[in-house]
Amino acid sequence: LAHPDRPPSPVNVTVTQLKANSATVSWDVPEGDVVIGYAILQQRQDGQMQRFIREVNTTNRACVLWDLAEDADYIIQVQSIGLYGESQASKRVHFRTLKETDRLPSNSSNQGDITMEGLDKDRQLQTGEIIIIVAVLLMWAAVIALFCRQYDIIKDNDSNNNKEKTKPSSEHSTPERPSGGLLRNKKKSPSVNIIEV
Repeated sequence: LAHPDRPPSPVNVTVTQLKANSATVSWDVPEGDVVIGYAILQQRQDGQMQRFIREVNTTNRACVLWDLAEDADYIIQVQSIGLYGESQASKRVHFRTLKETDRLPSNSSNQGDITMEGLDKDRQLQTGEIIIIVAVLLMWAAVIALFCRQYDIIKDNDSNNNKEKTKPSSEHSTPERPSGGLLRNKKKSPSVNIIEV
């Protein structure tokens, strides 16, 4: 028995865009029900593989199934996700992927749009990841720049302190040389003064 607040099961579940390694599943949701996402149970009929796809905050009524085995039988069921839980699973839908050599012509341009929607989602994820990576790299660059700036300030302060320490010793040594020179000048200056007189 379905909970009264849960959405009803999806209807008209169909599989299109069959290829060797992918397919697109689409469905309808009865009117008037608030649906905020979907869940898909994908299972190989031989039981070797099972995948659960869950997507929320979306109004999409289609999903690309990827990484399928070629020439294999699959069963899928779709659930609607509402504000108060998930619906009962839809009826089981069986499909078989193509062999690598088989080609199935596309019946309508809408099916191609569904496939592109799935690809766009992947691109958005990649763009989001790139933005996060760039932000982290910029933050690291800022931290390194700040560290280098602080290091330069500390280095400048150290070199200024060293100059101030060496100045007193140079000041002491400088007067000694002139004082020696002054003494010599004093010895000579009287003679110069005597000459002037």
